Amino acid sequence: MHYSMMSGKLFGKIALMAIFLAFPLRGHFQVLLPSSNVIEDQASMTLTMDCIFCHPFEGALMNMAYPSSFGVMARGGSKEDLLETLTERKIDGLLTWQTQYKIRQPGDHVFYIVPAPYWEPAEEKFIVHYTKVVVHAFGLEKCWDADVGLPTEIHPLTRPYGLYAGNTFQGLVLVDGKPAPHTEVEVEYYNLARKYTTLSGPFVTQVIKADANGVFTYGIPVAGWWGFAALNEAKDKMVHDADGEYYPVEIGGLIWVKAEEMR
Repeated sequence: MHYSMMSGKLFGKIALMAIFLAFPLRGHFQVLLPSSNVIEDQASMTLTMDCIFCHPFEGALMNMAYPSSFGVMARGGSKEDLLETLTERKIDGLLTWQTQYKIRQPGDHVFYIVPAPYWEPAEEKFIVHYTKVVVHAFGLEKCWDADVGLPTEIHPLTRPYGLYAGNTFQGLVLVDGKPAPHTEVEVEYYNLARKYTTLSGPFVTQVIKADANGVFTYGIPVAGWWGFAALNEAKDKMVHDADGEYYPVEIGGLIWVKAEEMR
């Protein structure tokens, strides 16, 4: 009986490996996108903020559970809790979240979200992506590099707005507030409108590594929204209710930046 059970588990793992070989794993990205990241007049003061969990380049959405935390930090000040403002929004039958937020003062606003842990059975791990995006308002460039204080996050070294396609973007990967050297950073284009196709699998997710100081650099090739996901593993594992076993937790520090075509 014991041999039979072990054989079943082994067969299951072999079958899973076969699936991995046939269908390469794609990058998971927590998306946090405002309707505009530069506010210059009263007509655009009210933002629509979309919260989506997906494979952004391929346009493949996943159900997103109600987040653990969502808020904004204006001009490096105190955080404003926006979690209860979120409303459900279904896209192709899949759960996403959305809210409206009115900008009330000049300066840079750092929006952030902490999603509920996502169980990824294909990789036998949980995923938690601490995500942020910066919205600039009314010409006051103040605190675009302010850190929220998340367990892991990307501290921008390049101003994360007012970027042209072809500019480079630099960021510092932080884990527990300290630089995380040699962290792998995944980069994807937000392609839900299917504007672009890919040559082959490796072109879907660009992969770079931070240097010994935790700094990474990426040249943005085309206009649009780009997500940067700095991936590490949490110190503590998390229990999976289905089997009572403990599994690793992938923690990602994410930031979204938008590049525009020069006119």
